[in-house]
Amino acid sequence: MNISSSSNLFWSLFLIAIWLPDMAPAGDTLVQIQLPGGSVIEAEIADTPKKRAEGLMYRERLAKDRGMLFTFGQAQPWTFWMKNTKIPLDIIWMNDQKQIIHIAHNVPVCTRTDDSCPQYQPNDPALYVLELGGGEADRLKLERGSRLKFRVP
Repeated sequence: MNISSSSNLFWSLFLIAIWLPDMAPAGDTLVQIQLPGGSVIEAEIADTPKKRAEGLMYRERLAKDRGMLFTFGQAQPWTFWMKNTKIPLDIIWMNDQKQIIHIAHNVPVCTRTDDSCPQYQPNDPALYVLELGGGEADRLKLERGSRLKFRVP
């Protein structure tokens, strides 16, 4: 390998490293979520126990127009925590009508190595939970009672 191809390989890997954390893992489905103000979020679907358990753990960043949508078979006050999550998040719980029932704003990362990270949950049952980058719910003017539009595959 010569120096120029070495350099090209370096820059290719560098660009992949920059963009990869914002992309859904290969093979994951993205769903478009239309917000009341007209903005659209593309969200990865967390619809299996494994995907729900991992969530957005280990991500270095999350683009403003990206998120993760957790879907459940039954409505409950689902509990979330930030173990191994490297970025602050807004956690948005919705009922079966896709109406926001609770928002945990700008939830901080948890650097504890044991299982004692704080837990977050709504008072009411939720069927869907959307995670966005910290501060995005305020920026997008999302609030309790807002209704989002999306189709779960």
